[in-house]
Amino acid sequence: MSEAFAAGDRVLLVDRKDRRYLVTLVAGGEFHSHTGVIDHDDLIGAPDGSRLHSSRGGSFVAFRPTLADFVLKMPRGAQVIYPKDLGTILMLADIRPGVRVLESGVGSGALSMTLLRAGAQVTGYEIRQDFAERARQNVEAMLGSEPLDRYEVEIRDAYEGIDETELDGVLLDLPEPWQVVSHAARALRRGGTILAYTPSIVQAATFRESLGEHGFAYSETLEVMHRSWHIEGTAVRPAHRMVGHTGFLSHARLLGT
Repeated sequence: MSEAFAAGDRVLLVDRKDRRYLVTLVAGGEFHSHTGVIDHDDLIGAPDGSRLHSSRGGSFVAFRPTLADFVLKMPRGAQVIYPKDLGTILMLADIRPGVRVLESGVGSGALSMTLLRAGAQVTGYEIRQDFAERARQNVEAMLGSEPLDRYEVEIRDAYEGIDETELDGVLLDLPEPWQVVSHAARALRRGGTILAYTPSIVQAATFRESLGEHGFAYSETLEVMHRSWHIEGTAVRPAHRMVGHTGFLSHARLLGT
């Protein structure tokens, strides 16, 4: 039997039209929507997957949010990397328990929490104090306090250098990632991975050119498309909407010079 919801837990409420609401349970609190009110006390003590009704008869199911749910619904100060790209980043950068990773441009913490849950030790460089604080809050809200021992965010600019050495990976979500390539070449262990997430193919191309100048090889640039399918009886077709282009993922391995 799943562990019951408790005060302080994050709960995902899903209505009959698949609209989703992320709620933090508070004793005596209330969730309001156009279909009425749900008392938090009706959820506290209830199991994962519970069905309940609002004061005006709206039907909801309550789940513990998955990481993908949380990333899309969490408080944010910057645009997040989408779940479809986060999963691919884990594969491309070979993230596993114990690896040491530098992340620059932590934003709202979506990539940070993905790396930490995979077992990585993460150092983040972020130039904005408000983004750094929001990232820490979101990481703790999703993962609890334990991963914070493996998570350090510094207020600094990766364009100016990287102090860490013998890193397994450098992951960049920055407007000009090519400015970090020379620093990454000194910070990574031989065979380590560099990866940049860029909205524009021009950014990706400039980044790729810089990689070849600083001892990186086996470069690749790709993008991930997410197309759902509508399946209802014999009616089977692609969904009308898809999550298409969000960003380019460019990665390479350090061979040295």
